[in-house]
Amino acid sequence: MTSQSLRIYLYKITFEEVPYYYYGVHKEKKFDEYYVGTPVTHKWCWDFYTPKKQILQLFDFTDGGWMEAQEIEKQLIKPFFNTDKWCLNENVGGYFSLETSRKNARIVGLKHKENATGFCGRTPEQMSEDGRKGGLKIKENGTGIFAQTPEELKELGRRNGLKTKENGTGIFSLTPEQRSEIGRKNGLNHKENGTGIFAQTSKQRSEHSRKIGLKNKENSTGFFGRTPEQMSEDGRKGGKIACKITNSQKWQCLETGYVSNAGALSHYQNHRGIDTSKRKRIA
Repeated sequence: MTSQSLRIYLYKITFEEVPYYYYGVHKEKKFDEYYVGTPVTHKWCWDFYTPKKQILQLFDFTDGGWMEAQEIEKQLIKPFFNTDKWCLNENVGGYFSLETSRKNARIVGLKHKENATGFCGRTPEQMSEDGRKGGLKIKENGTGIFAQTPEELKELGRRNGLKTKENGTGIFSLTPEQRSEIGRKNGLNHKENGTGIFAQTSKQRSEHSRKIGLKNKENSTGFFGRTPEQMSEDGRKGGKIACKITNSQKWQCLETGYVSNAGALSHYQNHRGIDTSKRKRIA
C-alpha cells in the first residue's frame, strides 16, 4: 500500500458543538476524498453542527478487508446501540434501532391505511370472523389457552394476580378512587358509542344471560359448579368479611358530631329522631 493508495477505513464522526457521535466504514473511490458519512435518519445533525472525522483503523483494499471493516464496525457500535442517546447509528448488522423501527412501522401503517391494504383492508366483520375461526382452530388442536386444564388456568390467573399485587403493577398501581373513575369513564364511553353491553338491547342481554345460565347448568360450571354446602360456606365467609369491613368504617352524625360504625350510628340517630341520611363517612 503506497501513500496514494485507495483506502478502506473505520471512522468516527464527532461534532464541535454537541456530544453526538457516529461510527462508519468507507471505501474510497479517490484517495483522501472528502467524506464525513452519508446519514439519513439524523442528517439534520450534519447540517446544523460541524462534523469532524477521525480515522480509527485502515484495512486492506480488498473484499476481505471490506468484510473485516464491517465486522469491526458492528462490534464497535453494539455496546452503544439503543442504549446511548448520543449515538447516531441507526443500524448495526442489519438490525434497526428502536427509533427507526417505530418510524418505519408508522410509515407502513399509514401506507396500509391510505391504500386500504393489510389490516386496514379488512372490515370489522371480516376480522371478527378471522378471530372466531382462529379460536376454533386453537380449540380443535388443543393449543394456546386450550392446552391447559381449567384448574391450571385458574392457578395461573391466581399466581399472576398475586404477582401483580406484590409488585404494585396493573390494576394495583391505581388507588380505588382511580379505578372507580376509570370504570365510570369507560362505562360512559360504551354507553355513548353503543359498544360493550350497550351494543345489545335489553332483550338481547336477557337472552344472552339465559343461554349462559343454561350452559353453566349443563356443564356444572359457575354457580352450578358448587354444592349447596360450598355455597353456604361461601356465604358465611362473605358475610364475615362484609361485617368486618362495615364495622371498620367510621361514620359521623352531621347534627351532633357523634362518631361510630354504620349500624350503631343508625341506632343512635333513630333513638333521637334524627334523619339517618344526615351522616358522612370519615374513615
